[in-house]
Amino acid sequence: MVDATTESKRIVNAYVDVWNERTYPSIPDVVSESFVMYDPAAPEGEVHGRDGLETFIRNVVTAFPDFEVSVGDMLSSDGLVMYDATITMTHEGAFGGIGPTGREVEIDEMSKFRVSNGKIREHRVYFDQQDVLEQLGVTSE
Repeated sequence: MVDATTESKRIVNAYVDVWNERTYPSIPDVVSESFVMYDPAAPEGEVHGRDGLETFIRNVVTAFPDFEVSVGDMLSSDGLVMYDATITMTHEGAFGGIGPTGREVEIDEMSKFRVSNGKIREHRVYFDQQDVLEQLGVTSE
């Protein structure tokens, strides 16, 4: 039998696969109906529900077609999962009011997840927004 910590990590890895492989039909398998994501890159900083997540991912990968998350260390305990990751992407379409720059971006980020009943119910994303804007060339360094 798989313990809860291992299962929570498996679910988070499956969620990362949704992002990396664009496997939108898998969204209901990994996030709850009441899912909420807090991400500075999201409209108004939040994404709600499964449909909202799919829309947000589609918007991200339209602007950054080669978007990929590479997870580093992952820790889990009692329904809480955290990881550090590197996101790589090239800005080829409009996003967040910024037209395509053609620039490659590398983001070091941390994510925190709340998992219950075999689904992710909350995802919080932390990264340096100023660094991203500088990499895109839309603000001075």
